Amino acid sequence: MHTTRVRNRGVGAAVAAAGLLATLLAAGPAHATPDPGDLSPAAGGSRNAGPVQGRELAAGEIPGQDEVVHSANITPLANVPSADPTVINSDLAFQGRYAYAGNYNGFTIYDIGDPKAPKTVTRVLCPGGQNDISVDGDLLFLSTDSSRSDDSCNSVSQPATEKSSWEGIKIFDIKDKKNPKYIKSVETNCGSHTHTLVPGARDIYLYVASYSPNEAFPDCKPPHDGISVVKVPRKAPKQAAVVAFPVLFPDGGNPGGPVNPGVSATTGCHDITVLPSKDLAAGACMGDGILFDISKPEQPRVIDRVQDNVNFAFWHSATFNEQADKVVFTDELGGGGSATCNEATGPSRGADGIYDITGRGDQRKLVFRSYFKIPRHQADTENCVAHNGSLIPVGSGRDIMVQAWYQGGVSVWEFTDSSRPREIGYFERGPLTTDKLGLGGSWSAYYYNGHVYSNDITKGLDVLRIDDWRTAPAKWVWMDRLNVQSQPDYRRHS
Repeated sequence: MHTTRVRNRGVGAAVAAAGLLATLLAAGPAHATPDPGDLSPAAGGSRNAGPVQGRELAAGEIPGQDEVVHSANITPLANVPSADPTVINSDLAFQGRYAYAGNYNGFTIYDIGDPKAPKTVTRVLCPGGQNDISVDGDLLFLSTDSSRSDDSCNSVSQPATEKSSWEGIKIFDIKDKKNPKYIKSVETNCGSHTHTLVPGARDIYLYVASYSPNEAFPDCKPPHDGISVVKVPRKAPKQAAVVAFPVLFPDGGNPGGPVNPGVSATTGCHDITVLPSKDLAAGACMGDGILFDISKPEQPRVIDRVQDNVNFAFWHSATFNEQADKVVFTDELGGGGSATCNEATGPSRGADGIYDITGRGDQRKLVFRSYFKIPRHQADTENCVAHNGSLIPVGSGRDIMVQAWYQGGVSVWEFTDSSRPREIGYFERGPLTTDKLGLGGSWSAYYYNGHVYSNDITKGLDVLRIDDWRTAPAKWVWMDRLNVQSQPDYRRHS
């Protein structure tokens, strides 16, 4: 999800945003698209714990309200309902037998040692959207991208026009899973919408992505054409600090409209995925997609940059394939709060863009091959667009990933042939609401040690099992941790 950095939105703003969605969508993608955080999560139907049974969809069918449907090769194993369904659930990270789930009020630690019966270990209250999350050893990192009165977990919303307002990174010690301790904060310009962990032997680096500066914001003035690099000494995490702000777009990046109508102007990055084993990173930066070298973590260097001013409205996230010769970029058309998985929007907007990486060294190029979008049309009351996913590490030159599509559910799809991607499995629920646009669905869907874990905005944690010959080899790959945007070399773990 992305935001235009409008702070302290009230109920009235949420209602107004909902009313504007149809107008914005009819006019095509726009820079000032609504943020799902502007809308209240829809209530939907019942929220029963445990596994939910479903059925397979007929061609062209839209399931009933809150009805569970899935392909024959996917089995729902468990659901841990949200403690507060009015609070938006966000991203996931994994380490050992634990899953760490962000939400707009803090984060939750789950014990997933038994995937059929995950248990809540603890909930930490620390408001500050969207609480993007990653873990490394005894450290947990949390992103705050909403203007707060201070850096504490007791802070309240405060206008970004106030110089004293705070946004950035919070660091927790999670050695005691039942009692995490908040140990350090690092303020970053324009906050931290997302962050990406770059692991190292002595130091951890965080690439902090944020955007949409404003002359009225003392800590977020334009231009804002780069990322903040936070250095965290492993043995002294309380010394964490911003050590660099590399400019990735010296020319300002994509100007957006009116030069490129319906395209977001580039004023920073939304999300970055690093591939440390190859010293590579891919950045999804509003109006641009970039490939860059991270061999010197404090000095990332852009190798190639691409735009799609026809079908992409907002470059949102990126995923490398296992052989590091492809990147999948997502387009979050409508900001995650719109119904874009319908026939009217079509198959090429609000979709994934698949790019081959050609050449070597500094001559590497991103070459567009095709789009992928879920083939199941969603109702006009369902927010749906390409969102967060991860590889399923099947090896042998085959490329398969699992991906969240908000109320479009969870999709498993193959892009071994870059020009001919196809869905091979799915799990979704029917519309949360049938009389108006509702906010919900899977925010993140990731594969970790034999299962798919989905953090649903309103429904909580879903656990799915895939039984398919194409994904079976992944069951031999066992990870000790997974921060999806810090993409591992899976071959070392097979």
